[in-house]
Amino acid sequence: MANRIILNETSYFGKGAIREIVNEVKKRGLKKVMVATDPDLIKFKVAAKVTELFDAAGIEYAVYDHIKANPTIENVQEGVAFCKGQGADVIVAIGGGSAIDTAKAIAIIMTNPEFADVRSLEGASPTTHKAMPVIAVSTTSGTAAEVTINYVITDREKNRKFVCADPHDIPVVAIVDPDMCASMPKGLCAATGMDALVHAIEGYITKGAWELTDMMHLKAIEIISKWLRKSVEGELKAREEMAIGQYIAGMGFSNVGLGIDHSMAHPLSALYDIPHGVACAILLAPVLKFNAPATDERYREVARAMGVAGVDGMSQDEYRQASIDAVQKLADDIKIPRRLSELGVKEKDLEFLARSALADACTPGNPRDVTVDDILAIYKSIY
Repeated sequence: MANRIILNETSYFGKGAIREIVNEVKKRGLKKVMVATDPDLIKFKVAAKVTELFDAAGIEYAVYDHIKANPTIENVQEGVAFCKGQGADVIVAIGGGSAIDTAKAIAIIMTNPEFADVRSLEGASPTTHKAMPVIAVSTTSGTAAEVTINYVITDREKNRKFVCADPHDIPVVAIVDPDMCASMPKGLCAATGMDALVHAIEGYITKGAWELTDMMHLKAIEIISKWLRKSVEGELKAREEMAIGQYIAGMGFSNVGLGIDHSMAHPLSALYDIPHGVACAILLAPVLKFNAPATDERYREVARAMGVAGVDGMSQDEYRQASIDAVQKLADDIKIPRRLSELGVKEKDLEFLARSALADACTPGNPRDVTVDDILAIYKSIY
C-alpha cells in the first residue's frame, strides 16, 4: 500500500508572516475576500491585524464573524449564503479550528454545490472539485487546521460532531504568525496546546503511522512538551515554538489519522459544548493506558520525546507508565481538569457518548480495536 502525504501549497512562518497574505491574494488574481472569523477576534481586534492590511492594499473584503466555538451545520450554510452574496473568490480564515474548519466546509460547498447538505460531507468526502481558495491564519497553537485535510462540524439536531476528510479542502496557504497567538488567554492556550499534544501522540501510535509521519510526530511531542507550560504563562518565545510544534503535528496526523481520544472528545463537545482541546486533554492519559498493549515499543519514544530520563534502562511496563505519567503531569501543571463531572457531564449520558464515539470517523485508526463497552469503561474511569 502506498503512503500519501498532502500539505499546503505554501506556508509562511514567523513574526510578520501575515503580511504575505496581501501578496498571495494579488499574485493569485483574487478580487474579493471573505474574512471568516469569530466575534471575539473582532472584539479584541485580532482580525483587524489582517483587515488593516487589506485596507492599506486596497483589497476588497467582507467579514463573516458568526462562527461558534464548535461550528454547526447552520454556521456553514449561513457562511455559504454570505460568500455567494458577497461574490467572494477567496476565504481568509482567521482563528483556531472553528473558524478554519467552517471556512473549509464553505469553500468545498462553493465548488461542489451538490454537497450543500453538509451532512453529506461526513467521512471521506467524495467531492470532485478543489475547494475555493482558503488562506488560513492560525490564532491558536493547537488544532493545526491550517495544514490538515480534516474539519469537524456539529450537528445540533442529533447532538453529535462529524469528521470530514477531503484532500480537496486543504488551505492553499497557511500563515503561522506567533503575533496572532500572543493574546491567547491562559485557558485557551492550555486547551489548544494539549490538543496539539494529543494530535502528535495519537498520530504516532495510530494504525496508519509510518516513518515520515513518525519523524513529524516525535519532533512535535518534543517541542510541545518543552514549551507548553511556558506558553500558558504567556512567554512569547514559547508561543512561537508552540505555533511551530502544533503545525508539525498537523502535518503528520492529517495524513495518517487519529484514534479514540478524538472519537471520545467529539461527542463531549457536541453534547456539552466543552472546548475540544479540554475534552481531548482530559482523555489522553486514560486512553494511553487502554492503548498501551497495542503499541509495541512506541511509548518508550513518547517518553523520551517528553524528556523522561533513563528510558533505555526501563522495562516495557516502566516506560509505558512513564509516558502516561509525563502526559498527566503536563496536563496537571497547566490546570486541565481530571474528572468529567467537573465539566458538567451527566453520568446518564455516558452510554450515548460511548455509542457516538464508537461510530466516529477517528475510531478505526486507533491502535487497539475497541467495543462500546471499552469506551464506556474509559469514560467511567474519569467520571
